Amino acid sequence: MQPAKPQPGALGTPDLSTHPPSVIEEVKRALIGSPRDLKDPNVFHKLSLMAFLAWVGLGADGLSSSSYGPDEAFRALPGHEYLAFYLAIMIAITVGVISFCYSLVVEHFPSGGGGYVVATQLLGPVAGVVSGSALVVDYILTITVSVCSGVDAILSFLPISWQTYRIGFDVAILVGLLVLNLRGIKESIKILLPIFMVFVVTHVVLVGYGILAHASVMPHVLQQTHQNLQADIGKLGVMAVLLLFLRSYSLGAGTYTGIEAVSNGVQILKEPRVVTAKRTMVYMALSLILTAGGIIFCYLLWNAAPAEGKTMNAVLLERVFGTWTLGGWPVGAWLVILTLLSEGALLFVAAQTGFIDGPRVLANMAMDSWIPHRFANLSERLVSQNGVLVMSVSSALLMLYTKGNVSFLVVLYSINVFVTFTLTETGMWRFWFTHRRTEKNWLRNLSVHSVGWVLCVSILTVITLEKFREGGWLTFLITTSFIVICLLVKKHYAGVRGEIAQLDAVFDALPRGDVPVGGPTIDPHQPVAALLVSGYSGLGVHSLLSVQRLFPNTFRNVLFLSVAAVDSGAFKGKDQLEALTANTENNLARYVELARGLGINAEYRFRLATDVVEEAEHLCHEVGRQYPRVVFFLGKLIFARERLSHRFLHNDTAFAIQRRLQFAGLQSVVLPIRMRI
Repeated sequence: MQPAKPQPGALGTPDLSTHPPSVIEEVKRALIGSPRDLKDPNVFHKLSLMAFLAWVGLGADGLSSSSYGPDEAFRALPGHEYLAFYLAIMIAITVGVISFCYSLVVEHFPSGGGGYVVATQLLGPVAGVVSGSALVVDYILTITVSVCSGVDAILSFLPISWQTYRIGFDVAILVGLLVLNLRGIKESIKILLPIFMVFVVTHVVLVGYGILAHASVMPHVLQQTHQNLQADIGKLGVMAVLLLFLRSYSLGAGTYTGIEAVSNGVQILKEPRVVTAKRTMVYMALSLILTAGGIIFCYLLWNAAPAEGKTMNAVLLERVFGTWTLGGWPVGAWLVILTLLSEGALLFVAAQTGFIDGPRVLANMAMDSWIPHRFANLSERLVSQNGVLVMSVSSALLMLYTKGNVSFLVVLYSINVFVTFTLTETGMWRFWFTHRRTEKNWLRNLSVHSVGWVLCVSILTVITLEKFREGGWLTFLITTSFIVICLLVKKHYAGVRGEIAQLDAVFDALPRGDVPVGGPTIDPHQPVAALLVSGYSGLGVHSLLSVQRLFPNTFRNVLFLSVAAVDSGAFKGKDQLEALTANTENNLARYVELARGLGINAEYRFRLATDVVEEAEHLCHEVGRQYPRVVFFLGKLIFARERLSHRFLHNDTAFAIQRRLQFAGLQSVVLPIRMRI
């Protein structure tokens, strides 16, 4: 007989009839929704984003940076505001170059991963973990800066006494975004879409009218700008003016944050993903050039100046719209409020980039064993829930530590962004240089990445030197600490893999007799040993032999059970799920072959799920109803020196399943598997 096939519904959602939902579970369902169905053939279509929605979810980070990037750059030009004209030009050039560079990244790494994957594959694992760590901190800061900047924008038109409650507003908005993202990416973006569109419309009006209203005096403005430049050069010297400009340009580096988001989140885009990603990059680049470049030019045209309790954009809006009336109604004042509200709200939308891409970077690093493997797990809503929670908690801690100081946070943010940018440009430059004899467009692409590398290194160097003592040291401390943790985690997992490899070597030498094509079915009236296994390895073989050794001549019927985890690595498309199914079934068939070779009746069952513990419980209940004398066996790694960190590095899956089975009256045994580390 052939091994038993999975029962109907093997790929479906859990059968919740076993346990009625508790009050907590009902509240959870109400907040974040019901579980996704993995057997739904349209599940990827329902979750993936077309270019427009990707522009909202991933491009909002870049577009919203026009709320604080130009502000920081312009504030660094007291007495030399005319340089804003040249800053607007440099913003357009920089956004265009970096965006094109990341379009090339998408072409060569269509499965996503962005800077982490580029650095890992082109520069090596050490560069990869540095880039990945910088990206994780970057996305934590994306959330923090976006939320704090959004609250600041909204408070700009409220009484200054409201500033007292700023941190409370920051945390409240963060909690709301956390709940939205636990529901799922597409749902959160659709809810926030109207905010994005209001921002786009109001800022098109602001920049368009702000420039057109000065069209008649534009030649005079340009002439005055040139005269001021010549006067400063004569008074201060070329180098002093260049350094002043470079300082302002670098302190406005927050303008370019978020450009890399699309390359990190390619997995969530609609097919063809590369085409969708490149189209999204075009939307993002053009919108950022027009808003950020236009706004900083409008600062110059309208003589905007910093004011207490107000952002530079708030000052500009009051000057542009403040006097507008219609039939005696102060429509200008209302338009100022609407624009600032949309600006603040868009900054909240921009935090989505941190919630979307941050957990994905963590998942990629988890699959490479740099951080605990649990960060690759998906929730029942197919969200990297552990990553979302970590991003939220870390962001909240940064908010409290910095008291929501946006200027300080933008410095930390920009440094980490350009660490990743620089490593990405270095990796891509190396790729095109080493493939110059085989790639047709190598010279063009090498030139583009060379320019990108120079821009990124220049900004990173200046902002680090300028702001290191003023708080820049903190981002280096946080990122370095994270890198050290990653190295320790990697070392631990390498030791565990070494121990398991020794088990594999021992059990691979087991003699295998002739295995009949078909075997007798498992007798439901006889004792049955149900072994929960994951993959074919020495761990599973060790459990099988341990059962026979501990209970001689008792269990001549063995049922192999497996719940394959649908994590971030597997959930990239229908093909990956089918490959996971085939691989799981193949591994279980090997166990059955081994058992039958030892004269044991054997079959298997399996399921795919995001929550291994819950799905294993449902599978065991199903088996228990079919085989009344079944005993469930689970393997558990036991370390020579148990540490607190092991609880985070290794899921306590065996004991979690055992507790549930014992409460339900099902007999279960945890078999120790000793690790000598």
